[in-house]
Amino acid sequence: MLQIIYLIAFTILAFLAIGNLIRSLIGFSMDASQPRGITNPNFQGYNYRTGAVPHPELIDDMGNVTNEPLLIMKSISVEDARARLDALYHNDTPSSTED
Repeated sequence: MLQIIYLIAFTILAFLAIGNLIRSLIGFSMDASQPRGITNPNFQGYNYRTGAVPHPELIDDMGNVTNEPLLIMKSISVEDARARLDALYHNDTPSSTED
């Protein structure tokens, strides 16, 4: 008799969990289909419609959202990288080939 009660209880819990999973997936899909306010270059601070607040690293000194790359990487050759690492390892000053 106790096994039947456990079986019924866990069956109900399984149906509740699957229903919650389906509701979450539907909510995520609807949320993903809505446009975000942060992609707008004129976005200023808090967007009351979407509730989106930009990350603090994306805001410049004036409080505007930056629309430029935050990291610029320069491509160098493997030999140049090895020479710089060897210079750092041997406490020498690396040759500056800045453009």
